Formats: sequence, C-alpha cells, structure tokens
Amino acid sequence: MNHHENFTLIGPFTQILTMTNLPEAGAITDDELDVLEDGGIVVCDGVIKMVGKYNVLLKVAQEEHHNFEKITEPMVLLPGLVDAHTHICFAGSRANDYAMRVAGKSYLEIARNGGGILDSVRKTREATIVELVGLLKKRCDRHLAEGVTTCEVKSGYGLTVDDELKMLEAIKLVNKHHEIDLVPTCLAAHMRPPEYSDSNVYLQHVLEELLPQVKEQELANRVDIFIEDTAFTERESLEYLLAAKELGFDITVHADQFSTDGSKVAAEVGAVSADHLEASGEAEIALLKEAGVVATVLPGASLGLGMHYAPARKMLDGGLCVAIATDWNPGSAPMGDLLLQAALIGASEKLTIPETIAAITTRAAKALNLKDRGCLAKGQVADFIAFPTSNYKEILYFQGKLKPTIVWKRGEKVQVTIP
Repeated sequence: MNHHENFTLIGPFTQILTMTNLPEAGAITDDELDVLEDGGIVVCDGVIKMVGKYNVLLKVAQEEHHNFEKITEPMVLLPGLVDAHTHICFAGSRANDYAMRVAGKSYLEIARNGGGILDSVRKTREATIVELVGLLKKRCDRHLAEGVTTCEVKSGYGLTVDDELKMLEAIKLVNKHHEIDLVPTCLAAHMRPPEYSDSNVYLQHVLEELLPQVKEQELANRVDIFIEDTAFTERESLEYLLAAKELGFDITVHADQFSTDGSKVAAEVGAVSADHLEASGEAEIALLKEAGVVATVLPGASLGLGMHYAPARKMLDGGLCVAIATDWNPGSAPMGDLLLQAALIGASEKLTIPETIAAITTRAAKALNLKDRGCLAKGQVADFIAFPTSNYKEILYFQGKLKPTIVWKRGEKVQVTIP
C-alpha cells in the first residue's frame, strides 16, 4: 500500500455484520451469517477500502499514517439500511381515511367516498415544489436518523404531466442536497386520474407526454404501475410496462396486494421487483422465482390496513430473493419505520435474523438494482450504521426500539437528529 493520508480507520466494533457471502435468494440460516468480532473498517473518499480484524488494520494504519475514528463503547456495525419502496413525496394527511377504515369501511369504500389515493393527489397537486421539498426533506431526516441511507421514492400523487414532473423535480432537489441517497421511480400509473374516463387513453398519454421528459431530464430510470381492481388491469399494465421498457426504464410493479394478477405481469415483463404480494400463493411465488424477480414485502401496509403479512417465509422457502420495505405513504402505511416493521414481520413470519437483516440491506439493494451497497466489502459505498449493543441479535429482539446511534454516509458521520 502507498502512503495514504486520507484513509480513515474506524473501530473497534464488537461485531461487524458484513452481509457478504450470503445466498442471493432463498432461505438463510443463522450459521451462514458472517459475524466479524473486534472488527474495523477502513474508508477513503466515501468508499470502503478494507474490512477486517481491528488489530490487524491498526498495524497497517499506524505504518501508513491513516486517520483514526475511535469507537470507545460496545457497538455492532451493519450496512446502512435500504428502503426499497416508499411514497414519501406527498402533501396532506389521510387521518380521516384511517378513522373510516378502523370504523369498518373497506379500502375500496373509502376510495369511493373521496378518500384514498385521490385525496393525496388533490393535496399534492395544490402543494408548491418548495412545500414538497420541505416535507420530503423532513421525512428523509427521520429515515436517515433511523439508519436508512438509501431510499426509493415514487411519484404518483400528481397524475398530470406537470404534477408528476413537479414531484420528480422535488425528489431530485432533495437528493442533491440531502445526505440520504434517493432512488426516484415514476409511478404516474398509480391510478386513473378523475380527468380521464379511459385508463388506456391515460396510460398512452403518460407514455407519449411524460416518460420521454422523465428520461430526457434524468428524473427517474424506473417505472412502476399499480395492478389492482381500483387501478389498472393486467392487460393495460402489460402493454404499458412493455412500452416503458422499450423506452429504457427498469420496471417494478405494485403486485398482488388484494388480487393476484400483478405477479404474472411482473414475471412476464422481467420486472426487477414485484412489491406487496400479500395475496400471493404458491403459483405466484413459482412465477416470480422462474423470472428472477425480487419479492419486496411491505409490512407497513399490512399494519396500516390491519391485514395479514405477505407470505415471506413461503417465499424464501420457495427460493425467492425477499426484500422488506416500508411502503411509507400517507394512506395505508403512514408509520415508515423500517427496522420496526422488519422485526415485526420477522417475528410473525418466522424469518431468521440473517434473512430479516439481508432483506433491509443486501437484498433490498438488489431490489433497486444497486450493486455498490447493502454489504460491507472493499469497493462498496461507505454507508454503515452502529448500534449500541455487543450482540447483533438484540437489534431485532428489541423490535425496532434499539436505534443506531451513529450513521456514516459515504464514510462521513452524519448528525443524527430525529425531527
């Protein structure tokens, strides 16, 4: 090694979970987890250079005159968390919907009574880009403080060319100025807006008028659609997604939330991920596995709607790569706490600790097609988080109440304050 002034050795950590050498899909047993005791990590220019035993790295660091960031209490280090499915660019609240829902009204009844997604659409259309940026920034602050260093964000509360562009612009602006990395997704096909009576005409409008601008202005390289009775049919979705793929977009799908057409479409178009999947059964799991689609389960939506979780255990046993994301949104999943939700679905679905942690790190990165994060290894982005414990099992054992107390983004410590 040459003489490197700007290398920094961080440690020692009681345990480091590198999340390397794990199967890319399927079940993971406890003994497959690589737990490095008394470890350290060397970073330079925002990238991980070495991970290993602290005393070995210390010798090198002293000879090479590296900088040191000393950890003085017992800490467990994990890769920064990746939230692969959110809707956190929105205005307004849907507390009224929640009241109707817990009083017994169904998701569909609420939508028909002027609540639901269209309520958020009205409020987001009324918001200025400055207001959207402020709201999104606040939510990013909280996510980052809770250990989420990469977060996917969807449009889909605009449903006009201008309002969708406004949302994507807001996401781009926050991404530029916030430590968190945002991955934008165009969800103009969230549902048919009230101005249109024909879904096909609306989707055609999006393909011709909106997506070329999204591409040209580099506002997103992912496209999503909601396949459901209240949104778009299997046939409409298939045609739309194939056309979006032609335009060069990666595909992800809101699939199988209440009925099971979505996973068929996701498999057929070769989507990167199919998200929700609460209604999926063995046939759907087999289809997704065959097509190599990542299954992203959203416990926040189950908790918000008071319905069962997606069958994550069956999915893993069926050989799927399972990611866990929050679905943080104003309607069905307003909580947005990734660690808490992962712990809850893990307990309910009997996921091993490595399966649950992989689902919010390395496998969540895979759901976003990101190869440079999600594990701690040479060449990966230096995003990592430290928990004040000496036993990694306590992170999920405390069901999301044990939060990381130090967050590093590209090797730099970030000020963590939960707003």
